[in-house]
Amino acid sequence: MLAHGKKSFSGFRIAILCFSIGHMMIRPILTALFLAVLAVAASPALAQPASPMPHAVLLAQASQIDSIEVAKLPAEARATLDLIKRGGPFPYSKDGTVFGNREGLLPRKPRGYYTEYTVDTPGAKDRGARRIVAGGEPKQSGEYYYTGDHYRSFMRIRE
Repeated sequence: MLAHGKKSFSGFRIAILCFSIGHMMIRPILTALFLAVLAVAASPALAQPASPMPHAVLLAQASQIDSIEVAKLPAEARATLDLIKRGGPFPYSKDGTVFGNREGLLPRKPRGYYTEYTVDTPGAKDRGARRIVAGGEPKQSGEYYYTGDHYRSFMRIRE
């Protein structure tokens, strides 16, 4: 007891008071941390793109790709195909880089199997939407696909 008849807090009461205050402060901190983790986990940048169709349908689609004869390709696509078979030189730094087939429209192969090449688009200020995707060893595989709509659809090039 303190002088003047006032009660003192014992060490135990002080510990309980500190714990209660600390506990009250930790709950909002943990809640905020939990909500932040949920926000990051739900972020579209981290999420895998949802496939618009079931996987089996995508695989069936890959085996049913339309084809196009070389002669029916746009002149710019024929020129790009010739460059691919010669091994370059290619006008764009992205030409010859790995095409990931994330759309799942081409037959499933290991990463690195497909490479992409730009097909010039007259009047475009950038690379445009047209590409040729080569499978295997680009110069000699004979496996080439044309897309005129930036990977939304493909046609197998028949030689």
